[in-house]
This record gives sequence, C-alpha cells and structure tokens, in this order.
Amino acid sequence: MTQKPPSSRRAGKPQRPQRPAKPAPRGTKPSAAKPASDTPKPDGDRIAKVLARAGLASRRDAERMIEAGRVSVNGKKLSSPALNVTGKDRITVDGKPIGTPDHERIWLYHKPTGLVTTNRDEKGRETIFDKLPENLPRVMTVGRLDLNSEGLLLLTNDGGVKRKLELPSTGWLRKYRVRINGRPTEETFAPLRKGIDVEGERFQPMEITLDRQQGANAWVTIGLREGKNREIRRAMEAIGLTVNRLIRTSYGPFQLGQLKPGEVEEVRRRVVRDQLGLENAIPPESRQKPTRRRK
Repeated sequence: MTQKPPSSRRAGKPQRPQRPAKPAPRGTKPSAAKPASDTPKPDGDRIAKVLARAGLASRRDAERMIEAGRVSVNGKKLSSPALNVTGKDRITVDGKPIGTPDHERIWLYHKPTGLVTTNRDEKGRETIFDKLPENLPRVMTVGRLDLNSEGLLLLTNDGGVKRKLELPSTGWLRKYRVRINGRPTEETFAPLRKGIDVEGERFQPMEITLDRQQGANAWVTIGLREGKNREIRRAMEAIGLTVNRLIRTSYGPFQLGQLKPGEVEEVRRRVVRDQLGLENAIPPESRQKPTRRRK
C-alpha cells in the first residue's frame, strides 16, 4: 500500500491568504538601528588611567601590574585592564588601598644641560628625575630635550595630557633661542624656511629670525610645530652650521620666563583647565601651591 506524504493541510483545499500587515499610523517614521556612536559609554575611567592618576605607575606599568594579579577592584583580583571604575569602587594594589586620583596638573621645569630626559639611562648618566624635588608626585615629561639642550620642559601627572600636548595636530609653536657657530645671513636659512629633507626624514618649515652676530657666533630664534629627534641641530648641520647652545623658551602658551635652571613651578589650575579645555574646575581650597627649587 502506497503511503501519502504527510501534510498539515488537506490536498486540494485552497490555502487561506495571509492578511497584509497594518500600515503604520500617519506621521510615524520607520524605526532604524541606533548608530554605534549613540551607544552610551561606560561610567568612570579605565583602571590603568586611575592608577596612573593616583601616582602609582605609568599606564603601561599599571597594565603590567594588573596582568601580574596585583590589582583588585571591590575584592576581586583583575586579570585584564579592560575595566572602567568610578569613585565608588574600592581599588587595592598589593592589598593596599590606593590614594585619591589627582586632577590633571602641569609643571614648568627649567632643564639644565648635562641631564638625560629619561627615567633610567643605560649609560648611568644623571637624569632629570634625579634632580626633581622630592615632594613632587610621579610625573612624565612632555616630549624631550637632549643631553646638551636646556630650557623649558613640561611635566605632567597625566598620560592623556602628555599625549595631547605632544601631538603635532595640537599646533602649538615651540620656540628656541639658538647659538650657532658662523656668520649666516637671512638667505642662509631659506632651505629651512621651506622645509628640508635630512637623511631621508622630512622636517617641516621652520620660523627663523636672525637676531644678532656675536663674535664668531650668531643668535637666532627658531619656531617649530613638531619636535623630532635633534631636529634643529640636524637641520643646521645640513646647511653647514653647528649649534653650540640651544634653549627652549616656550611651548605653546607656556613660557620659560624667569625660571632659573633646576627650578620647577606648577601651572595654575585655571590656566591648565583653559588651555586643555577641561570642564570641571577644582575648588580653590584644593589647589596646591607651586613647588620651586633652585639649583
């Protein structure tokens, strides 16, 4: 006996047509998926940033501490830095609660010659961190000045501020007083004003003013909007001149002024807030007085 294939409907019976969907009320717009940019961001800051702001380590070192299992949040040991925390969370490092994260701060430092702008030097030379005041919190440098350069060096306690100030897109002009050996004229600097290639690296146009001739040396003022490794010295060598003194006098709106070699001075919170576009002001009573040190 031949079996008929199973069917939920009787053969030959016409299927009931499906009802059309009801039209949307007049004036109603079709729904659309929310773009990714509308997705609410998690509250708080990344744990590595909070540890860095608390003065315990750089963000990179803080991430290493987390991966080593040294950091706990609300009693739970972390294994990944992919976590946002707020002021309500209890954070411990090696079992000890961390201090309250500090607000973004900037210091002006007059770097003397003969100091390396690194935390450690493989050749055993003195670094700027060997000479900074002991009561200064953990800080990072904004950019660098080489061993034989001097003048204004910005310090900050915040990695985000450091990155922001170092970006060429910030567009801040950095000015230098430079003494060079020789008798240059205005035409001597024409290649540097147009931009020059040195050893396969492109240097952007420089602002150069010939100030005065002093014996066998000439003083010039140079403005840059990006600071590559030994850029001024290498550019001068490319046009046959030698730099024998280099002093940075300003970094954007921040001026060296009358700061003596070795001295440190904190920038007022209001100035930091205005220059960096920070929204939240710190109450006057919580501001710390500038720290100064003479050589």
